[in-house]
Amino acid sequence: MARVLEFKLPDLGEGLTEAEIVRWLVQVGDVVVVDQPVVEVETAKALVDVPCPYAGVVTARFGDEGAELPVGAPLLTVAVGAEDTAAVAGGASGGAGAASESSVKPEKKPEGPEKAEKSEGSGNVLVGYGTAAAPARRRRVRAAAAEAAATRPTALREPAAPPVRPGRPAGPVPVISPLVRRLAREHGLDLRELTGSGRDGLILRADVESAMTARAEAPAATTAAPVSPTSAPAPAPAPAPTAPAPTTAAPQGHRTPLRGIRGAVADKLSRSRREIPDATCWVDADATELMHARVAMNSATGPSAGPKISVLALLARICTAALARYPELNATVDMERREIVRLDEVHLGFAAQTERGLVVPVVRDAHARGAESLSGEFARLTEAARTGTLTPGDLTGGTFTLNNYGVFGVDGSTPIINHPEAAMLGVGRITPKPWVHEGELAVRQVVQLSLTFDHRVCDGGTAGGFLRYVADCVEQPAVLLRSL
Repeated sequence: MARVLEFKLPDLGEGLTEAEIVRWLVQVGDVVVVDQPVVEVETAKALVDVPCPYAGVVTARFGDEGAELPVGAPLLTVAVGAEDTAAVAGGASGGAGAASESSVKPEKKPEGPEKAEKSEGSGNVLVGYGTAAAPARRRRVRAAAAEAAATRPTALREPAAPPVRPGRPAGPVPVISPLVRRLAREHGLDLRELTGSGRDGLILRADVESAMTARAEAPAATTAAPVSPTSAPAPAPAPAPTAPAPTTAAPQGHRTPLRGIRGAVADKLSRSRREIPDATCWVDADATELMHARVAMNSATGPSAGPKISVLALLARICTAALARYPELNATVDMERREIVRLDEVHLGFAAQTERGLVVPVVRDAHARGAESLSGEFARLTEAARTGTLTPGDLTGGTFTLNNYGVFGVDGSTPIINHPEAAMLGVGRITPKPWVHEGELAVRQVVQLSLTFDHRVCDGGTAGGFLRYVADCVEQPAVLLRSL
């Protein structure tokens, strides 16, 4: 008899608590092998193919495409066992996923160190993270109902009607997702007063958002008319028949859920504004000599000619040299221990606009790279961002961000710091402008540079010194050579 194992959404790392199902890669009845990708999910950081650690036949899938699942929720069940694999596969394909209760119910784990289950899977639930850590805990709501729910996919049955919950019932609140709890807490909602629309009364994000909308649209209290201090109060008129109050319609327009990358950007920028007391300084610089140097570097021919150097790579090289002089800006703040943590390595993030939203890929060990290496890594990460193939590792761990907003044709900006970093260098467009050069008015290639910094890690003197050094290197690239 084939044993059915349940595969749950694994911990995807970096503190992620949920993921959205983008595309199923297998159907009920398909035969899968160990580490075969079975579903494509979108986290708050990237698109990820999730491999299954078991080999066997898919007997159930949990969640439709577009649904959000918390870490630890069931993804699918797999029937394993060589003698019964063919029979289970035939029954699953013939019944279009309507597996019988006995063939789908996950088998209870045996006593001991889980030897049976480990022998069936690779342990490599997600390449790069593994399964050494214990799975994320989640509250079990109504154990009997949850066990029954695990025996059949959600797509094959109608959700149960939410139970009637008058008043404030006692007992645990039926919430699985930490995001739902946080959302309710941030908006002052009591989850015990909400009725969940999910299975067995489970409270979903949509329930919290509906309660937020209803509270915002509640009609304001009627303001009483002012009474003249010299006149006696008039007798109250006879009550007139009350007409039903008009229903306040929700604002019309297209609504886009704040989730995935868009939601992650919203959460991170909001946190940055709440926690970081930022300040910005800026300066105009003559980038003519830097542009001439780039042309000379890219015009080399012969065996010594290397790959083309980008302007972003030159600015990144200048940025890492400035951080070596002013390491206070390559830092983060640990408020729990009230410490400034100065970091040894420079992992340089750069803002990249994609069809899916703003992402900040990270160039590892940028301080140890030359202009050619930086150009190659920028090109690789930019292409991965454009195609949506960035990994969570490509998007995390940055210590300083270079923001080239000049590609949008603008001169200046006061960007929001990429939390938990301490500073961001902004670069506007390089454009011809009148400039006093060697005592005469001339047309030069001018760029505006800005530095937004965390005022907790340094004062204006350090920030100004950093920005002035960057501007000097832009105006006279030989300054950078002297510092090497």
